[in-house]
Amino acid sequence: MSEPVAESPRETPLTSDEPPVAELSVAEPPVADEERLARVRLSLVPGIGPLLAQALLDRFETAAAVFRHAAPQWREVPGIGPKLVAALEQSTPETAQKELARCRRANVRVLIPPDADYPSQLLAMPDAPGVLSMRGQLTAADEVAVALVGSRKSTLYGQQMAERLARGLAAAGVTVVSGLARGIDAAAHRGALAAGGRTLAVVAGGLARLYPPEHRDLARAIVEAGAVLTESPLDREPTRGLFPQRNRIISGLCLGVVIVEATRRSGALHTARHAHEQNREVMAVPGHVTDLSSEGCHDLLRDGATLVRHVDDILEALGPLPLPSERPASADEPARTVLGPRELTLSDQERRVLEAVPQQPTPRDDVVAVLAGDVDAPVPEPQVLATLMVLEMRRFVATQPGGFVQRVPG
Repeated sequence: MSEPVAESPRETPLTSDEPPVAELSVAEPPVADEERLARVRLSLVPGIGPLLAQALLDRFETAAAVFRHAAPQWREVPGIGPKLVAALEQSTPETAQKELARCRRANVRVLIPPDADYPSQLLAMPDAPGVLSMRGQLTAADEVAVALVGSRKSTLYGQQMAERLARGLAAAGVTVVSGLARGIDAAAHRGALAAGGRTLAVVAGGLARLYPPEHRDLARAIVEAGAVLTESPLDREPTRGLFPQRNRIISGLCLGVVIVEATRRSGALHTARHAHEQNREVMAVPGHVTDLSSEGCHDLLRDGATLVRHVDDILEALGPLPLPSERPASADEPARTVLGPRELTLSDQERRVLEAVPQQPTPRDDVVAVLAGDVDAPVPEPQVLATLMVLEMRRFVATQPGGFVQRVPG
């Protein structure tokens, strides 16, 4: 999560069969989507970052409307001075058309807020990305996501903790989000992949300037099991100032952020601050009390962040949430809800038995009768009783005098 060292990033395709990102011929057909074209055009204007782009959108409502106006109206927007007015005047739709066409040729999707695939979690941000470029795919399951971030110059302990936590989250069906950086970020992505889970990488530069270049193979694996995303145009190099800016996207995509290892100067602390501002859960893994590499985590814990020792601490901190992979079939059917994310670790049979147990004390025999009498998929009484015993041992259900059971928060 820390800023890059001073080395020149090189153009690094995410997949070996990806065509080179090259200039297009004049025969390339024009882009029909006016707003998408205008959003991309705005993202290519030097000096227009997320906040100024949003200020322009607040004033003119759409990016297309921005370019239907001229200098006198642009100057009315706070922060738009003579240099930015000149940059806006010099921008052309042809440049945006080339950018979009290059993205198509490189299998890069360009998402804008009206798109159904644009992450809904980001829409509440005051500086939501106007454009997201993506390799891979987002799914409904990614709405249940946790960020694992930390120092680029991490210790073996930090890397092991990041990988262990990522494995546990992935096993629980939680998407792991990080920044593809060296150290903690890479360990988090690898842990999620090793567990067969989903993981998202949010990078600072353009997808044709992948950084760090040695993570090319890791990025390809992430594309197959999730997505690599950025708000930067294809050729934008990952300069130092872009990393704190992209961290708001990492936290914005998640229910909570875990800082695994961080000094007091680590860029990961920017992610924690963004998470706090976005009303996300902030969590931290402790290190040795004299270890400078964990001072940032210790400061967060002192200031009220949730202590994380193992994956159950993360799952218990998140609270009730819908199961996104099991949407209701119709508006009349309520969405299923877990009382705590720890319930995501249950097997299918354990979850089915648990869902038959009400939150109010209920005779155990009634629960057995409901499951055993299911016409489509009956569960034999011995299996129900054995599963209830396991759920009680794991504190998902509680027994009451008189043979009653009730479901408790996970």
